[in-house]
Amino acid sequence: MTDNTFWTSPADRMVRGSGARHDITVLQPPFTVTARSLPPNDPAVARRFAEAFPTVDAVLEDLGLRPASESPELATRADLDVVRAGVWGNVLGISDPALVDNGNDTPLFHEAKKLRERFPDARIVGRVEVDCGEDHTEDIVWLPDGTMFHASGWPTGEPWELSGDPHAVAAALGVTALELEDIDVDLDAEPGEVEWADFVSLALGEADPWPWPHLETSAFGVRHTRSRTRAMEELYFLGG
Repeated sequence: MTDNTFWTSPADRMVRGSGARHDITVLQPPFTVTARSLPPNDPAVARRFAEAFPTVDAVLEDLGLRPASESPELATRADLDVVRAGVWGNVLGISDPALVDNGNDTPLFHEAKKLRERFPDARIVGRVEVDCGEDHTEDIVWLPDGTMFHASGWPTGEPWELSGDPHAVAAALGVTALELEDIDVDLDAEPGEVEWADFVSLALGEADPWPWPHLETSAFGVRHTRSRTRAMEELYFLGG
């Protein structure tokens, strides 16, 4: 793949920490669709979706198809340049290391806001987790009527950035107290004690494409924007 000229670190430099997940999903009506019934990924549309994603400056290479359930491997700087995108009918998704942050910014929130402008009738759901000696998470759900919840922080510490209303999101989705109990989520607990990714996943329900090996994503080698490249360099490489 053509080298990414915005980096100052070489492609084989080992990263610090790892990203357990960094995906954002656009679920367009009908919301009752199930992942089992979704059509195959459309590689051409997936490429256009990746090219239009605000963290991406340019798609440089098509790396072929990979299962949606494949866990991201972040070992070297070159791995940070790999984005996976899928378009399965009315469901669009992207997994991008540039969505990861350590609390200095909220890239998932910013990209969800931009996607909401493009897809106002969709449910926007994002889940990000990075391990840099300790996990940092960012999670969001944004519904078509504007109901939203966003959380960003370190599960064992402070500060936490919270916006929106998880109770309103649960009510809008018709989530019952029993369903919350089943996933061991207490919306009134301290923010660092809540598995927010499990909560926001309720907005996708059975339409969630990411757990399924039969659904394929298109993998692309990309050049991220200068600003996101700088942010990743500061996060993944001590001393820049």
